[in-house]
Amino acid sequence: MTPGGTVVRRAPGKLFVAGEYAVVDPGNPAILVAVDRYVTVTVTGLPGTGIEFTSDLGPRAVRLRWHGARLGTHDGPGAPAGLAHVVSATETVARLLAERGLPVPGFGLRVESGLHDNGTKYGLGSSGAVTVAAVAAVAAFCGLQLPPEDRFRLAMLATAEIDPRASGGDLAASTWGGWIAYQAPDRAAVRDLARRHGVQEALRAPWPHFAARRLPAPAGLSLQVGWTGTPASTAALVSDLDRRTWRGSASHRTFVETTTDCVHACAAALEQGDRRSLLEQIRRARRELARLDDEVGLGIFTPPLTALCDAAEAAGGAAKPSGAGGGDCGIALLDAEAPRNIDQVRERWATAGVLPLPVRPAAEGNEE
Repeated sequence: MTPGGTVVRRAPGKLFVAGEYAVVDPGNPAILVAVDRYVTVTVTGLPGTGIEFTSDLGPRAVRLRWHGARLGTHDGPGAPAGLAHVVSATETVARLLAERGLPVPGFGLRVESGLHDNGTKYGLGSSGAVTVAAVAAVAAFCGLQLPPEDRFRLAMLATAEIDPRASGGDLAASTWGGWIAYQAPDRAAVRDLARRHGVQEALRAPWPHFAARRLPAPAGLSLQVGWTGTPASTAALVSDLDRRTWRGSASHRTFVETTTDCVHACAAALEQGDRRSLLEQIRRARRELARLDDEVGLGIFTPPLTALCDAAEAAGGAAKPSGAGGGDCGIALLDAEAPRNIDQVRERWATAGVLPLPVRPAAEGNEE
């Protein structure tokens, strides 16, 4: 591929189906689903060697220049507020280009996101989606043809520089799309690998504990999504949990063991088309998150999220918070052949202050 021109890449958002909190530790499994709300990144050539970033969440373009392998203002390296993920994605691709003896041309990078409502995020993995889309767009603009796993690995390396505890599940869903079974790599190990031996070697070498594979969509069930209207910070909630004595306790071990068994059972139910078992496991995942919340008081279950779950279960379905909870979104699986029940659940959500989001699973991941 010849560098230059205009390149457009987009990546879908995600929802956690099962495995939240446990998945942040390497090797613990989770299931996610990509959804048809996207972040789009457009890269266009500009004269010079600097990079100009523009976002639909910001009023003006920000021009950064290179300080060695880092981007920053004239005062020195460092990403301005709100640009950390796209800057890290650009720097990571630039490291790979440098290792291959290729230059980084000047360009403008524009971000347009469908994962927020007038600046208030839905909780659909906007940071992950923008990282994946930026990696793909910058790499393609610079002439790199990368398979999906390489794009995921670059996005994971970029994310680990910002938040070493981020599981990368959102990156996997945004890269491959569909329903995904995922295990997080040892982020400290892969970041150290890239720093010691280079990004190219980090693309080739095995990653401890990492695994990702597609799963079939649930047979006969409709995925419904409700937004609480209150944004929550996954990083803050995970950090709060890390600071508590719960980690390493018997309760922690029980949570991980139960959650792992639940995720494996969910994956088996999806592969076997067993919707009754899948619904049972989603309810089990809700109970386990509630037990964690009762023990450590994180605030995973807000009144709107509890109402969301109760309404779905009253209609014979299953529901739970998606991700860290504390706001953002919840998911429900309901009988696809009972549209009246679905309508009633959505009406109950609206009464409880939960906005039904018109999203569907996205079969494709990161794409042009």
